[in-house]
Amino acid sequence: MDSKKENSKKIHLDPDDQLAKLGARIKALRIKAGYKNYEVFAYENNIPRAQYGRYEQGKDLRFSSLVKVVSALGMTMEEFFKEGF
Repeated sequence: MDSKKENSKKIHLDPDDQLAKLGARIKALRIKAGYKNYEVFAYENNIPRAQYGRYEQGKDLRFSSLVKVVSALGMTMEEFFKEGF
């Protein structure tokens, strides 16, 4: 037998659950940053407001969009994923 297969461990991650978790994390950090309104945050950080609203709702987003949001929150990717994931 292939030892690689014996040692591999598969983890099932539901993409919808992970996106919901991502959206909740983005929203919590926005509020923590002092922005009560997501539209103001999006506007001030040059992120399309409707699109940003979908991110917080747990809709799919591109990695480059996530990087832009994390940057607007004043964080590194490591800091963003450190808690809540």
